[in-house]
Amino acid sequence: MTLAKGQRDASAFINKGVDVVTKTDSKVESKTTGVKKKSPAKRTHSRTLVKREKSIPVIKDTKSVDVTNPEFYLNREINWIDFDRKVLEQAEDKSVPLLERVKFLSIFFNNLDEFFMVRVANVWKQVQSGAEATGADKLPPRRQLSEIGRRVRELSEEAEDLWREVLVPELEKQSIRIVSYADLSQKKREILSNYFDHDIYPILTPQVIDSGHPFPLVSNTSINFIIELVNEKNKSDVRYARLKCPNNVPRFLYLPRGKEEVNPKLVYDSNYSEVNVVLVEDLIEECMERLFPGYKVNAVGQFRITRNTDGEIEEDEADDLLAAVRDYVDQRRFGDIVRVEMGRGMPVRLADLLIEHLEVKPHQIYKQRIPLAFSEFMSLGCIDRPKLQYKPDPTKLAKELDGERDCFDAIKKRDIVLYHPYDRFQAVLNFIDQAARDPKVVAIKQTLYRCGSNSPVVRSLLEARRRGKQVTAVVELKARFDEERNINWAEELERAGVNVVYGFVGLKIHAKLCLVVRREESGIKRYVHIGTGNYNASSAKIYTDLGLITADDEICADVTDLFNVMTGCGDISSYRKLFVSPKSLRPSITKLIQEEVALHREHGNGHIMIKCNQLVDGEIIAELYKASMAGVKIECVVRGICCLRPGIPGLSENISVKSIVGRYLEHARVYWFHHNGDERMYIGSADMMSRNLNGRIEVLTPIDNEKIRRNIMNNIMRLQLSDTEQSWIMEPTGAYKRYVRAKGVKKVDAQNAQNHLKSLY
Repeated sequence: MTLAKGQRDASAFINKGVDVVTKTDSKVESKTTGVKKKSPAKRTHSRTLVKREKSIPVIKDTKSVDVTNPEFYLNREINWIDFDRKVLEQAEDKSVPLLERVKFLSIFFNNLDEFFMVRVANVWKQVQSGAEATGADKLPPRRQLSEIGRRVRELSEEAEDLWREVLVPELEKQSIRIVSYADLSQKKREILSNYFDHDIYPILTPQVIDSGHPFPLVSNTSINFIIELVNEKNKSDVRYARLKCPNNVPRFLYLPRGKEEVNPKLVYDSNYSEVNVVLVEDLIEECMERLFPGYKVNAVGQFRITRNTDGEIEEDEADDLLAAVRDYVDQRRFGDIVRVEMGRGMPVRLADLLIEHLEVKPHQIYKQRIPLAFSEFMSLGCIDRPKLQYKPDPTKLAKELDGERDCFDAIKKRDIVLYHPYDRFQAVLNFIDQAARDPKVVAIKQTLYRCGSNSPVVRSLLEARRRGKQVTAVVELKARFDEERNINWAEELERAGVNVVYGFVGLKIHAKLCLVVRREESGIKRYVHIGTGNYNASSAKIYTDLGLITADDEICADVTDLFNVMTGCGDISSYRKLFVSPKSLRPSITKLIQEEVALHREHGNGHIMIKCNQLVDGEIIAELYKASMAGVKIECVVRGICCLRPGIPGLSENISVKSIVGRYLEHARVYWFHHNGDERMYIGSADMMSRNLNGRIEVLTPIDNEKIRRNIMNNIMRLQLSDTEQSWIMEPTGAYKRYVRAKGVKKVDAQNAQNHLKSLY
């Protein structure tokens, strides 16, 4: 759309380094974005993430060290930003296929959305309530908020530069051109115009803003327009309106650049040799005057609101947990505003109008020079252009679980451990489906946390019920952002006669469990699957996870008891073999660390390896510090947040921390203790976070089979510790440095599927 004469485009102020949203506050960080930076194409990465304000502590007397000293801990929110920086690095990596780089950039922005909705919202609530620092690092909430804003703005600017200056030109070289309406030929514009009239116009709802029509509630993460209108016959009649971009129309409209016939639905066609891509919000902006007959659109800007979704469900007061969760989901769409993103070209006066009506602070405003809701660009990265995407990795299907033979006979003979996605998740689906159809199976019990849409697991449970088996599904309704889907699954299962339990009051059920009960000639026999990841066939293709399938009598008895606790009202403090939070998991891990210290003092061979997603819990970190000070070697592979500071002399010089971020999202949890040669290894759903240890039902299961334990050590743990391609090393300051392989050093890629073609069992 052409700006009206005299209209002030906020981008003009950006170039001059002027504050776009005015209302400057000396206490709030500058929002100036006019500082020129090197483009990503020319940027030289030091491979070190954002500098830390923390220096390396000097410990003079190791005998009097207080391991709870806040200086020894990193802030979880700021450390999370470092994780998202690693995701952005993947988008910047030229060795990654082009459309995969687009996907990584969309993941970067999606992560930021969830970070603001949950974590920043929580910090903001602490500031508003005057709460003291809650983490082991004791960083005051107000300082956290300021540091988060500074770092997010820096990273966002880098991400925007990457899109504008690198990825868009690279896409154009591959005949994928992001264009505006004005860039198109007259014929293509007519096609888009007709599409707007027939497919978009009928579902748009313009809302005027005046004394009789207050500023409407804006739903979370929706794209919106703020519009200034002038009466064509009376120039003094100026009106303002809000228009929501509908979320039930395609975001990307594809038109061939050549002579190929246009798909009438404007979806991508792999037959297009060259393609123009128009964003639906740009088409709406171009055609929106049709919604306001008699008025001219004088100015327009796009904006998007991020709201607090970290509300609490009043479980204790609810008579019906399902209804309480449904109400919570409905209310969440209109939680407190945490962030307002303003799109490119937002006029200053409209920005001021938004700030006034939304009643937000200047530090909550984020200017964005690329399309809003960039997380939705994942679908652009998924178009059918295989040469611009990862080649499919070779995978294997466990022969015992191929769906053709009796898997139960094989499981009775030996434990099976699967490492997804290198082992196809189809093996787990076959195990559950065979149980559903096997006439000897009398009962199936299953936990469901994030099972996805069109779930094969749910289909198998429904099939089992149709065949007359006793089926129990423990559906965690409180799985964040999956609540609605889980409600739908729970209701469908219940209608089919499945015994459905809606989670556990006061606790989230995060454990990944499937129990199969079979009547055999020798009597009742039980089989169990315990996983580190969700029963989700889609995410299992991109998450690395471990799963144990066993007929071990004690483990099966433990899982049976745990299901009875989850569905009934019992309370068990300890189990035969499993570690289960919130009762036994923390004390069991603590005891193993302390035993390693005692054995090291006697034998001098203490060694701990940890692979997890997050290492945050202050009490566990304190125990690891004590173990390091006693001389125990501790090696950690932590994909996400790590609040521990490794390599500090006198405290943690025996601890190393690395993070692997690559093609697959590292999701498996493994805890290994040398134990003077009597090795102990546990896998399961639990990270070392207070929420996992105190506020969830989590399970860690032992790996008792020596061969399996050795294979996990060699093919996962040691391989990841030796990785040279996707690794970030944490320094004592808390900063991460990208590992750069020196000349002559052997290349080791822990995520290379060729390293995982052999079975672990």
